[in-house]
Amino acid sequence: MTIFLKNKQTLQVDDFYFKCSIGKNGLDKKTPKGTFKIEYLYFRKDRIKLPKTFLKTIEIKPDMGWSDDINFPNKYNKLIRVNKKIHHEKLLRNDNKYDLLIPIKYNFEKSIPGKGSCIFIHLTNNYNPTAGCIALKKKDFLIMLKLINQSTKIKIY
Repeated sequence: MTIFLKNKQTLQVDDFYFKCSIGKNGLDKKTPKGTFKIEYLYFRKDRIKLPKTFLKTIEIKPDMGWSDDINFPNKYNKLIRVNKKIHHEKLLRNDNKYDLLIPIKYNFEKSIPGKGSCIFIHLTNNYNPTAGCIALKKKDFLIMLKLINQSTKIKIY
């Protein structure tokens, strides 16, 4: 199965069309164009019960971050244990954006520092532009999770 980002506000999963938001600068400015694999589902067990999904699931812990630090090329665009020396996106947030998230495997294998990191499918409450991610309402994200699996790809064009 392939998920399609049809335009700046529509994500197609099978026969479902979901309203979404993307990077504030549009495609290829922050939200990358291309076809990419997806990773696992990361979720906040303290806020959401384990959703029905075919994806491998990982509970978000307080010490989890995603590195966007170009000074640490071997950690760039990877899940890390939070470290004050390494700049990162903290996964355990006060808001609800990362209660559910799926990393998009953009610049993932042999990542190039500065080319882009932390590109996720995550939650939104208001469809405000993201920093490059694709954001969905929780109810739509939960529907999507029932349809996709580990071999699903996302096509952003």
